[in-house]
Amino acid sequence: MTFSQGVKSELCKAALPRACCAAAAAYGVLLYANTFSLREIKIITASAPFAAFLPKLFSKAFGFSFDSTPPEGVTGKHIFVIANPTKIRKIFDIFGYDPENTLSHHINLSILEDECCKISFVRGAFLAGGSITSPEKRYHLEIVTDHRHVSREFYTLLLEMGFSPKETTRSSYYITYFKLSEAIEDFLTTLGAPASAMDIMSAKVEKDMRNAINRRVNCDSANADKIVSAAQTQLAQIRELDRDYGLDTLPEDIRQIAFLRIANPDASLSDLAALSFPPMSKSSVNNRLKKLINYKR
Repeated sequence: MTFSQGVKSELCKAALPRACCAAAAAYGVLLYANTFSLREIKIITASAPFAAFLPKLFSKAFGFSFDSTPPEGVTGKHIFVIANPTKIRKIFDIFGYDPENTLSHHINLSILEDECCKISFVRGAFLAGGSITSPEKRYHLEIVTDHRHVSREFYTLLLEMGFSPKETTRSSYYITYFKLSEAIEDFLTTLGAPASAMDIMSAKVEKDMRNAINRRVNCDSANADKIVSAAQTQLAQIRELDRDYGLDTLPEDIRQIAFLRIANPDASLSDLAALSFPPMSKSSVNNRLKKLINYKR
């Protein structure tokens, strides 16, 4: 099961105690379904939980069943159809549409006056036309329809509900989407999928931890590279001084730090300071190594 399917499964378990909420959810499904016309209503979904939820939803919302439902045990796409003119006209009447004069769909906001109905409507729209990317990959939730006016009005409705969605188009489709993890978490929690919202939060925490660890490892690796590079430069200078003058001829402080570096070629400044006798500060070690590098007779 994909993450998107898991979210829809959780949303299908959300209760619809009031008939108005069932109608609002069905309304969202219809406006974001494959076909919603006077000739036919067709809903196609690959979500098994949504497919199991649809007949119950339409029965509660409209008091009748689909004319055609997917065969039992079907896998892949589930197709639901209403072709009976009487049923379709009843649905149009419920949502305040004039079947003879409806040229393009709009959202009848008078049906969504209560907050619970708005939430149910958005939930239905997501179930029919929505998808969400696994948070382990990236944060992206979108709801797609081919009704331009519906998409614009849906965007406005979400703004009124306190969300901050974005809009775009893809071919002949109109898309409302979220790309921020916090916005997606709030959206799912409001719709009735708090467990899925928690999964996004957990994935984000894990990502942040991995990124922090990677940054620390990269930083440590960079520091280690600097230590090795500096040590190699110092050792090369020590070999040159030994060849040209002999280490025994060097001033006491430079000779001590040279022998300390030879004995500890991979040590950091802090390590050299701790290993010196008598003990020196890190800055003292650094100053002596600089004198070593720049030493000339």
